[in-house]
Amino acid sequence: MNTIFTRGPSITIRLVIALVLSVVLIVADHRFDAFSSSKVYLNSLVTPLQYLASLPEQMLSASASRLASHQRLLHENRELVKQATLMNEKLQRYTILQQENNRLRKLLGSPVRQDMQKMIAELMAVDNNPFSHQIVIDKGAIHGVYEGQSVLDSKGIAGQILDVGTATSRVLLIADLTHAIPVRIERNDVRIIATGAGRLDELLLEHVPHSADVQEGDVLISSGLGNVFPEGYPVAKITSIVRDEGRPFAQVRAEPMAQLDRLKYLLLLWPENAPKQPVFAEEG
Repeated sequence: MNTIFTRGPSITIRLVIALVLSVVLIVADHRFDAFSSSKVYLNSLVTPLQYLASLPEQMLSASASRLASHQRLLHENRELVKQATLMNEKLQRYTILQQENNRLRKLLGSPVRQDMQKMIAELMAVDNNPFSHQIVIDKGAIHGVYEGQSVLDSKGIAGQILDVGTATSRVLLIADLTHAIPVRIERNDVRIIATGAGRLDELLLEHVPHSADVQEGDVLISSGLGNVFPEGYPVAKITSIVRDEGRPFAQVRAEPMAQLDRLKYLLLLWPENAPKQPVFAEEG
């Protein structure tokens, strides 16, 4: 019996066509950045789905908070009061030291460092790709977030903004294989480049001479070079040094200060020369 409708291309031909189109689009995006504006709109379209995906977790977290015992809340409150008292004492000393530092900088003719504007962001999603270390946060273009912006946690630098959507942004962590950050040793100001090792608990220090004054336990802080990360924030601590004379450089590894495997709340920084300014939600 003859069929009414003619048969279309086979599944194999359809697959080949799809693969060819995919390769062409990937090359066009990589070589000519042809879809930069489209990615922003697509990211904006996906934003509601990201919020819906995080909704069950938020509901479970809220329910768990309500089940916390009264005694536990009282204990946490006492500990927070103690910590606040200690932090206030440190803040008083810090304010005095900052004033003295500003006066010394004026005497030496050095520019006084200005305070940066800051905003708290919350983790929404983690990239499941084992070869990429990226996360999604709940702040985007409507909050003044921009590409290349520094992102910190409570311990140190965590990464920088990679893509910006309307209400969400994608962060490239410092542990990613494609990431590099200029740092200096806090003890002696030796400058090094720290790159991601593809693991959340490890960074690699590139091109360190065998004669360099580098020691295990040295703290690495951002050097400010490259105009991406502000100067003076903790980045990592050196954990191992292997000086093999058969290699041109020493093999130096470090552990990130930021707790990249347990990120929850993050801090966005706006330096004085930032291309955008933060947009804070109005309290009402």
